[in-house]
Amino acid sequence: MIANEIESITAGGSALSSSRSNVLDKDDFLNLLVTQLQHQDPLNPTDSVEFTAQLAQFSSLEQLGNVNDNLSDLKNFQASLNNSQAVSLIGKAITADGNAIELGDRGSTACHFELDDDAATVTVSIYDATGKYIAKIEDEKLAAGKHSLSWDGTDSKGNRMAPGEYSFELQAEDAADQPVRATTLFRGIVDRVVFENNTSFLSSGNQRIALGDVIEVAALADAQTAAQIASVSAPPSNHMINGGK
Repeated sequence: MIANEIESITAGGSALSSSRSNVLDKDDFLNLLVTQLQHQDPLNPTDSVEFTAQLAQFSSLEQLGNVNDNLSDLKNFQASLNNSQAVSLIGKAITADGNAIELGDRGSTACHFELDDDAATVTVSIYDATGKYIAKIEDEKLAAGKHSLSWDGTDSKGNRMAPGEYSFELQAEDAADQPVRATTLFRGIVDRVVFENNTSFLSSGNQRIALGDVIEVAALADAQTAAQIASVSAPPSNHMINGGK
């Protein structure tokens, strides 16, 4: 019945604008229902059962529309919570999944990682922003847990590298020369927050970290702690750079 009415209404010109979307919303549905009643044959009115079913359809459509509006409001509310949480991390020291490191004008920088098991040997390879191999750092007999190895900022020939962004890869083996699972980590201090496409990103120097990648947050006790994070956050070890060359 309603399909026939829709055809007759659209053919004869109804109140629905042809410029509107092809997707009918609850207002369009209500207009169709009212127009159907206005154009029904008085001698053959709409069947009460069919009319009740149409009203039920309209009610369901309205409820679905309300659910969609509520979900949209909930999404916006969640986004505002994430933004507030991200802003509260400014000035905090964070640890996140990642393998980026930042080299300054002078001094060294640290490569952070976590070992799942004890490792007999650990090799860290340094690469520049283009993926070119720069240097390697080696260490021995590291227990399971978090560690930091220092890179002095020189390449395999001892030349001082330019300040900027670098990355590292890590390989670890146990006493039986079997691979040990390791996770590379980024550590830094949040200096600002960037909001992009309803997503919050933490910024530390030139690094942008997604909020979901953060695995640890710590307050800075003093300026010395900040300096340690920027360079090496663990006691120096007996590691060798470029195999001791």
